[in-house]
Amino acid sequence: MSPVPFDPARPFTTRHALAAGVSPGQLRGPGYRRLAKGVHVGSATPLTPLLLVQAALVSHPPDAFASHHSAAVVYGLPVPPDPLLHVSVFAANDRRRRRDVTCHLAPPGTRVLTVHGTRVPLPAQVLVELAAQLPLVDLVVVGDAVVRKGWYSPDDLVAFCAGSSHPHAGRALDAARHVRAKVDSPMETRLRMLLVLAGLLEPQVNLEIRNELGDVRLRFDLSYPEVRVAVEYDGRQHAESTAQHNRDLERREEIDNREWRIVVVTADGIYRNPEHTLKRVAGVLRDRGLAGVPPRFDERWRAHFPGRTSASGPRT
Repeated sequence: MSPVPFDPARPFTTRHALAAGVSPGQLRGPGYRRLAKGVHVGSATPLTPLLLVQAALVSHPPDAFASHHSAAVVYGLPVPPDPLLHVSVFAANDRRRRRDVTCHLAPPGTRVLTVHGTRVPLPAQVLVELAAQLPLVDLVVVGDAVVRKGWYSPDDLVAFCAGSSHPHAGRALDAARHVRAKVDSPMETRLRMLLVLAGLLEPQVNLEIRNELGDVRLRFDLSYPEVRVAVEYDGRQHAESTAQHNRDLERREEIDNREWRIVVVTADGIYRNPEHTLKRVAGVLRDRGLAGVPPRFDERWRAHFPGRTSASGPRT
């Protein structure tokens, strides 16, 4: 009998399986899938990113936890792909070597939670850890998502990063200062950061316009309400239903009635032609008489939005 419960639906070690009465021949058979050297799972279990993170942990001591990019995967945060899995331990001799796993040494006292059956640090700590891997805009995307999920306010994130002694806490703090509440999607974050890094005034996020009864009539992703200009990301890449088309027409009429000007930006306008997007937005803001539109763009945006890359495929 195994001294601990054996669940083939979760990753397990060869030693654990043998102790539970599973023979080496059975492990090599169709009932099990090998995930890594000495790590297996029942073949009926779907192979997901979360499962791979759990498989990386199973060979480590019980107090090890998923960290960095792998912790972001557990939390469901929008991060770029990473070929490596990340595990943190509290003692150097607890590190295990595996080609596809990077093992980090966690600071003493790191607070750890269990999420989806997997040990992970606090979401704010994940943002700090990711500052060692991700550039500014990707970090802000993560920060906006953390706030959108209701785990922290933007001020909470700033305070956490400011109080962290992590070597990359300064970069995390820079990102946290750009985090905003009520951001609906990663692409809206990227569009906002494109404008801000170019030196344009920061737009208001998720402005709601209500009628005399208090009902929301219009909602804008990014806007400059003082001159009635909205900047919106449109990620639709296929024909919409008739009902959606009719809703769009009604919204267009409402916008026209209220004399708003809309600048619609697609993925191409962020990934392939960011400078054209900036010129479009700046031109409309000048036409509408907004004060403070710079005559020349700040060059910081170029490092984060190089342009002319492929805009095909899913975006986060």
